[in-house]
Amino acid sequence: MLSDGDRRRLGATFDSVADLYERARPGYADTALDWTLPDTARRVLDLGAGTGKLTAALVARGLDVVAVEPSPAMLAQLTARLSTVDARLGTAERTGLPDRAVDAVVIAAALHWFERPAADREIARVLRPGGIVAAFGNRRDTSVAWARALDELLTERVGGRPRSPRGIDPTTFDPELFEAPERAEFAHRQTVDAEGLVGVVASRSYVIDLPSPRRATLLDEVRELAHNHPDLAGLGTFDLPYVTVAVRSRRK
Repeated sequence: MLSDGDRRRLGATFDSVADLYERARPGYADTALDWTLPDTARRVLDLGAGTGKLTAALVARGLDVVAVEPSPAMLAQLTARLSTVDARLGTAERTGLPDRAVDAVVIAAALHWFERPAADREIARVLRPGGIVAAFGNRRDTSVAWARALDELLTERVGGRPRSPRGIDPTTFDPELFEAPERAEFAHRQTVDAEGLVGVVASRSYVIDLPSPRRATLLDEVRELAHNHPDLAGLGTFDLPYVTVAVRSRRK
């Protein structure tokens, strides 16, 4: 389990790789959004929006989106490609939104960086009664042999260094403020080439945090796996398999 100090330090590493994050990270399964958002939702807060991976999918659905993100570098990536979004610097604990401002709050690969329970109270404050809060995360589908080999490589090379905190917890939201959570999983794919796979790995906080020589060695090994694993050899592009995990809960 990460200490608060490690969580803050690792979270801050994304400031230096905002461009890489935008280019390399996957989005989320559309079916997860279908399952999560009620038909009545119109105004949605993307909390910890990053470079807008989920924001873009919300905008494409015609929703009125507010994106709140603490990193200026990440927010700049979001606004560069989603210029019509109401994008604001802020945190999960201090969004700057008024009470009961939104119908839903969505959190993509960010919940584990929030300070709890302050963030839960802030989410409850900005949600309208009966509104939905939902958290999303992608995990690699290690039932696929080469994805399992990648996970084994990362586990071996990262060693005892702090890893990212757990991304999705089915008991996430404060039960005094929210109804019991529901959890679902959805298949997802990201088409990459060898350098794309290297970018995905390089954008992980625990890889950014490695000393430069170890990071370079690890990324070379990822590149070698992409070129030489029996399931990938000779392929120009290939699908990186994920499971999008979604947890939703209703504001009491």
